[in-house]
Amino acid sequence: MSDQTTPDAPAEPFGTSDETPAPATGGESVPGDTGTPVRADAEQEIAAPEESGQENVEHTEPESAGGSAQADDSAQSDDTAQSGESGQADEAEQPSTPEPTDLDAEPEADEQVPTDAPDETGTSDTADSPADADEHGEDASTAPTITPGPDAAAVDNPVDADDPVDADDAVDADDAVASPEQVAPAQPRVATQLSTSDTTWWMNAIFYQIYPRSFSDANGDGVGDLMGVISRLGYLELLGVDAIWLSPIMRSPMADHGYDVSDPRDIDPVFGSLALFDNLIAEAHARNIRVTMDLVPNHTSDQHEWFQAALAAAPGSPERARYIFRDGRGENGDEPPNNWHSVFGGPAWRRITEADGSPGQWYMHIFAPEQPDLNWENPEVFEDLEKTLRFWLDRGVDGFRIDVAHGMAKPEDLPDMDLDSTRLLENSDDDPRFNNYAVHDIHRKIRTVMDDYPGAANVGEIWVEDNERFAEYLRPDELHLGFNFRLAKADFTAESVRSAIENSLDAVLSVNGTPTWTLSNHDVDREVSRYAPEVAAGTDPEVALADGILAARAMALVELALPGSIFIYNGAELGLPNVDLPDEALQDPVWERSGHTERGRDNCRVPIPWEGTEPPYGFSSAAGTWLPMPDSWGPFTAEAQLEDVGSTLSLYRQAIELRYSRKEFTGSTVEWYGAPEGCLAFRRSEGHLICALNTTAEPVELPPGELLLSSYPLTDGLLPPRSAAWLAEYTDTAADAGPEDTATAE
Repeated sequence: MSDQTTPDAPAEPFGTSDETPAPATGGESVPGDTGTPVRADAEQEIAAPEESGQENVEHTEPESAGGSAQADDSAQSDDTAQSGESGQADEAEQPSTPEPTDLDAEPEADEQVPTDAPDETGTSDTADSPADADEHGEDASTAPTITPGPDAAAVDNPVDADDPVDADDAVDADDAVASPEQVAPAQPRVATQLSTSDTTWWMNAIFYQIYPRSFSDANGDGVGDLMGVISRLGYLELLGVDAIWLSPIMRSPMADHGYDVSDPRDIDPVFGSLALFDNLIAEAHARNIRVTMDLVPNHTSDQHEWFQAALAAAPGSPERARYIFRDGRGENGDEPPNNWHSVFGGPAWRRITEADGSPGQWYMHIFAPEQPDLNWENPEVFEDLEKTLRFWLDRGVDGFRIDVAHGMAKPEDLPDMDLDSTRLLENSDDDPRFNNYAVHDIHRKIRTVMDDYPGAANVGEIWVEDNERFAEYLRPDELHLGFNFRLAKADFTAESVRSAIENSLDAVLSVNGTPTWTLSNHDVDREVSRYAPEVAAGTDPEVALADGILAARAMALVELALPGSIFIYNGAELGLPNVDLPDEALQDPVWERSGHTERGRDNCRVPIPWEGTEPPYGFSSAAGTWLPMPDSWGPFTAEAQLEDVGSTLSLYRQAIELRYSRKEFTGSTVEWYGAPEGCLAFRRSEGHLICALNTTAEPVELPPGELLLSSYPLTDGLLPPRSAAWLAEYTDTAADAGPEDTATAE
């Protein structure tokens, strides 16, 4: 495959701005630097309707599935075009829109796809468009303009990342929404990682987080499972992601939905078996999709054999030394050893009854009482973790997401904490429960094991605000990636979004690390609901929902425009909102531990809607799902959105395709531009991509450039409220380009 490179000619100056642009730099190489493949497997021939506000661009038809094929130069759209209008984007140059997928198309002969595809339901009216778009039509001459300033002096962080990854084959549309029960498991096998030669794939990968309980249910018990994941791999290939991250699937009593692990080297029967997991690895790798999984090293289940042995043993025994047991305070030891609170509410200590029936010691549980914390000062703990790491890596797992990566080490004296600054599900940087320096020794040991498996990578869950302390986790001998949650916590304002981006980039700069970006996960509210305005009395909640969807679509373009690694939570690509669940349906331990004052995280974990017009929307053959699904989700199904070129799913597919196929996404340097109040704009300086965001209620004029994609159609060349756009900056190279170097509009 050909390398994606920046134009030889320097960018033309765009003029000056009242604002002095501030440099901001990403930490690692991005698609053009690492040889990341064009996802030709996800491209479709397009026939976009007129109302999309976009003209069609010819695309290469993907090859049939079954063989291995590298993406070639023809699969890349690395051209730019000079517009005749110097002051605004060329609206007619928007890229292709994903074709409504024919769900009844015949598969290729060598494809193993189901023969019984879901019925077509036709195009649905989705909630992806605002209720009223008239406000977008303001005259361009009176609208504020996003104006680029002079090039800022920016610092680049080049990384040697030349190993390419081969693009895999095309996916049949039927396979994208296959019925889960139609895929047969393979025999267990031991496998390698997808690639042992490409050791830098994670630097610019798009990860898709699967919450298995809520993704797809194959056996009809109302709970998602591994067979369900296998059945939806075609959908993920169509979306264009590089890797999946599986939330916990190890054996567990499910006190915290899998984050209480009783056997870290087995699959919980609710999800399937090791044989099914091996099949998932093989099927995903065949589609050029890597598989990463959750690892929970901070604690175990109270049903783990180690903890059961500790309960039966005496104080001071080797069995208890694997956990954090302490005598209580007070005359009779009836007070907890310190004042620490659990993240889920209540004290972080539980007293046990000794074998002789007397009140005994206390054990620490930073989370639920069913999740006792391990004692990482005991060498047995790492020895067992190493067995777990190698067990899964030897089966072909491509990496791990390390849960509570900042929390394993505890201070020796276990000092009291400041309870005034403590909130449920949160921690501050000076919280003694987390971010103790000894945790870095643990990560160095883990990295030593990971380095025995070229092509495998770790990402840590790191709730650390201080940039210097965050960077310590990303030193070359520790984590490959660290979750930075600033963008997920940012309000939908230009000021808040810019601050989140700047801090995320600064956090990895000193160690030449790779920035990570996510808008949501299984622990935080979905972005659609976060960005939706609060509904005042007498206000239609559907209007607020539409505004939330607009903002979430805009932020998806902001996220995917940035250098580094992207994490998409399942359902974000469908524009799913939170669900208001009845009290009796809540299962998060936070609900009970908080005394019913905090509703927990179930509202963002409702199962994914796949097809149909009523619950369970193809998620399961059972009417009752582990969390109830709302009656209003028909327009949000994957099937409906595959058939709608204006849907949020179609927007994600276009954006991911462009991120991989256009040279504008080259490089790791981000530069800021002057912009009207309530707006922001930045440029990927090597590739000359411009991303503009309008968080206001008024349309704004865009800077000059070839319009690649907008989160909502432009009106008279203006960027609508609560919208974002990508533009290819005009350069001398683009101006002199011949017909072969320019995308062809039909």
